[in-house]
Amino acid sequence: MVIRVFVASSSGSVAIKKRQQDVVRFLEANRIEFEEVDITMSEEKRQWMYKNIPEDRQPAQGNPLPPQIFSDDRYCGEGFFDMSHPIWAMLRNVCLLASP
Repeated sequence: MVIRVFVASSSGSVAIKKRQQDVVRFLEANRIEFEEVDITMSEEKRQWMYKNIPEDRQPAQGNPLPPQIFSDDRYCGEGFFDMSHPIWAMLRNVCLLASP
């Protein structure tokens, strides 16, 4: 199982940069192995991210913004920051299973 965090290294948004850092720091602090995927460096990776986010999780306008989290090819979400959202528990459990 591979946890992939899709980020944008050259984002002009301070909010996006902070959210990306929060996800990465959480994973690192919990010693959860993950792959950081920079969508600004590869159109192919950006398109993969867009296409693999379920339609009901797509924004009403525009493209989904990073960070986006996947476990293998399964979309885990972006709701990482909503403490009431089950992504906290799910991400921790899925990620722990992925770690050696």
